[in-house]
Amino acid sequence: MKKMLLLIVPIFIYAESLKELISIAQSKNDLVLSKQYSQESKAKSLDATDSSYYPTLDVGGFYKRDDEASPFQAGDTYSASAKLSYDIYDGGKRASQSNQAEYALKASVFDTTAYKKSLALQIVQDFFTIKSFQATLDAREEAQESLQKQLERIKRFYDARMATQDDIDRVQADFDTNIYEMESIKFQILSLYAALSLKVGTNISTLEPASFHKHSSNDYEILDATRALLSQNESLKYGAEAIDSFYYPNIRVEDKYSIYEYDRLDSNLQAMGASPLQNQNTLLLSVNFRIFDYGGLRDTKESLLLNAQALNSKISFQIKEQEMQHRLALSRIKTVKIRIKSALSALNAATSAFKTIEKKYNAGIADYIVYLDALTKRTSSKALYESGLNELEIAYAIFYFYSGKNIQEELQ
Repeated sequence: MKKMLLLIVPIFIYAESLKELISIAQSKNDLVLSKQYSQESKAKSLDATDSSYYPTLDVGGFYKRDDEASPFQAGDTYSASAKLSYDIYDGGKRASQSNQAEYALKASVFDTTAYKKSLALQIVQDFFTIKSFQATLDAREEAQESLQKQLERIKRFYDARMATQDDIDRVQADFDTNIYEMESIKFQILSLYAALSLKVGTNISTLEPASFHKHSSNDYEILDATRALLSQNESLKYGAEAIDSFYYPNIRVEDKYSIYEYDRLDSNLQAMGASPLQNQNTLLLSVNFRIFDYGGLRDTKESLLLNAQALNSKISFQIKEQEMQHRLALSRIKTVKIRIKSALSALNAATSAFKTIEKKYNAGIADYIVYLDALTKRTSSKALYESGLNELEIAYAIFYFYSGKNIQEELQ
């Protein structure tokens, strides 16, 4: 165990409780950050759509030069202008686009929340899986101490010519096999620590004890992942409505004011005492609507509505899946509790049996095969019991997840 700690500590230097690990992951996990940036992008898109309700103001200018002035025209013309524009009526396009952007933002928010909850569940599963492997490792280390004592004991008997080399070889083989199994478990623990650190976004050294509140109910809320699809579906429908606006008149008003300056005026123009236009205000009222597009807009709208129907089917499936998983989660809790009860009974029996057989073996009444079998059962029973306790925590985490609850809030 000490070697294991020396192996892990230089790599993982951060230790927090399970609740803190989840909090850190929700602020440092790269995929969470990616979804948050996407959410901010959707918010900016909504702001941009809402801005279309306001008039627009454009300023511009130009310079034109003719190498030789045309009759009654200047050789050089300078102009600056300002144009105020406003869409009086657009067939409901802006309203539909605003609603489309609003539901796209809601979908992004739900998607981010759904991923955070899913990430929390993954962290919980890694956390308690590490705990289970650690419990198995502890049980094998305890068994290793017993095997070490028996190996030393049998060697003393061999030196006293009370045991044979075969006796030593049998114990030595079991001793080395246990070391092999422990090293395999250590690597699994190391791998899980690495995976957990990647999810959290911070290096981890040790795991503090953690447990969930133990309560259950048949009630559940729709998952945020499903809510995201529902909002996405609404966004598609409003997108389809925005397409309909092209079939309605689009009325736009523009008011443009321009000023002009000239150089190299035509001499005939000057002789007549005339001067070019110095300023101009232009009011433009335009009406446009689509008459024929060979069905392009219609097909685009149908494409969006078909995507919405596809989402409806996916939503229906996810609702059914959540109901099934919620029901299975309740059954999983009941099953694990029964397994824990059986594992505890087996552990008590195996521990009692091992103590008795160990005394008999040391007294030479029981043989090594019986002793090893008792030791193996005690080791296995202890690992199973500890793993069962960790599986129960995972079972509750899965139950809370499919109940639509925040897993972090259910931790004690």
